[in-house]
Amino acid sequence: MKNIIKTILLSVVVLGMSSCTEEKILDLKPVNNILSPDAFTTPTLIATYMNGVYNAAAIGQYNAAPTSPNGGRGYVWGAAFVEQGETRGEDVVNMATFYELTYKATYDPTTPNNVYYWVDGYRLINRCNIMIEGTTEAAAKGVITQAVANDYIGQAKFLRAITHLELLTYFARPYNYTAGATHPGIPYREVGVNTSEEIATESAKPRNTVGEVYAKVLADLNSAETLITTGSSTAFASRVVGRASKWAAIAFKTRLYLQKRDWANVIFEGNKLTGAFALTADPYAPFQNTTSVVPSNSESIFSIQHSATANPGVNASLPSVLKNRALVCISPILWRDKEWLADDKRREDGKFIYTAAGIKYTNKYTDITNQTDAAPVVRYAEVVLNMAEAQARLSNPTTALTLLNSVRNRSLANPIATPTNPIGQAYTAASFTTDAALVAAILKERRIEFLQEGRRWTDIHRLQGDPIVSVAIDGIPAKYASATPAVAAYVLTNSFVVTTSIAAIKGDDYKFLWPIPQIELNTNPGLGQNPIW
Repeated sequence: MKNIIKTILLSVVVLGMSSCTEEKILDLKPVNNILSPDAFTTPTLIATYMNGVYNAAAIGQYNAAPTSPNGGRGYVWGAAFVEQGETRGEDVVNMATFYELTYKATYDPTTPNNVYYWVDGYRLINRCNIMIEGTTEAAAKGVITQAVANDYIGQAKFLRAITHLELLTYFARPYNYTAGATHPGIPYREVGVNTSEEIATESAKPRNTVGEVYAKVLADLNSAETLITTGSSTAFASRVVGRASKWAAIAFKTRLYLQKRDWANVIFEGNKLTGAFALTADPYAPFQNTTSVVPSNSESIFSIQHSATANPGVNASLPSVLKNRALVCISPILWRDKEWLADDKRREDGKFIYTAAGIKYTNKYTDITNQTDAAPVVRYAEVVLNMAEAQARLSNPTTALTLLNSVRNRSLANPIATPTNPIGQAYTAASFTTDAALVAAILKERRIEFLQEGRRWTDIHRLQGDPIVSVAIDGIPAKYASATPAVAAYVLTNSFVVTTSIAAIKGDDYKFLWPIPQIELNTNPGLGQNPIW
């Protein structure tokens, strides 16, 4: 039993699933089909176990019932972070019952979409912890060199860090909610379950504060940056996109510091990537040919990859949900926003946009047959806009404007004024009279650039109580009615009026946070539920 427990994942043992469910999962081998103690006895098996860690990030386990060839719906990093991150915001419309609970905030402690964000998040975290412990022991025994072990440990720490950070944005208040971020966060788990004593200890582990979680995430990302082998060169040939790299750790640090409002460190970390990555001339390039571990473009930093035999399936894969099954469309709120220029290349039908029966959908994920599209976790455009926002908030408008335009201009039909086109569309210094106005433009650019990439909720979360009142968000914004929008909403030349029948939810409302899953509280009642749930 000890060896099986070592291989199964913490969320199964600790999170209080029913005995029937537990037995089903106990009977399953992990996705790499290797059971402890064999997993760390040869270099090949260790490499295979690492593949299993990435598979856990891409697929997950949903409701303990196979809903795809791999049994999961893409929690946390394979598809769910995109779909949940978008439907929690106002820039998409939920058209069916699939994401209705998320879209309307009618979830509860037993709702599968938020329950399995937690469950599969901690399942992945535990697999990372097992990888760290197993490779450490393997190196001590001489099975692999310490250098090889360090690379694996760095990758596992990266995945552990970003998963804790992702969970924090759904189950805890933003970093600046209290002075010193002393409010409740989530448990930061760093132990791979191996003994009954560890099960008891981990199942009773209390929440860390949000500040403590951020500190541990940062420590793991710093360690990953040091330990991971890939990323020590700026040569394009050395890049990988489907595996963690030093660069991916750095990119995530810009995201972390942005959420902390530590503007100087956003810039410091972002500058490390100068020369290693570049924005593509064609803004659509990062969404093409995404099945190769080596990226085909200069912008993709880290993505979760899929294949025809390893993907979240018809119920969850990005091309299925966002295109083929037409479950989530682009909201008229953003589509009709006047700051999104009518001739912007990111509106191009058949390229960025897929139109069916007059309704507009994203076309960033196109393989509806084999569902192999990668989930773009972080790309260089985000790093650039992170730095642009930080520079603007530090009252460096010239630098901020240059960074903003570097992303925006590539999508404009006529960015620069010419004799035949005297009015250029690019922003100029005269476009913004205040730092606040420039920050607002950068935030709007993020909504357009990262539409259907899962970034909206994180921005809503971090902008709560923002010191720039004009860009601060109070709670969850009002949304367009669920179900199919009127075709007229997508015709930019008419006078259609956008309404928001789904009311906003205030930031101090208990529904702003997802509730801690009941299956966790059944085992660990001392963890405490989020207020009022």
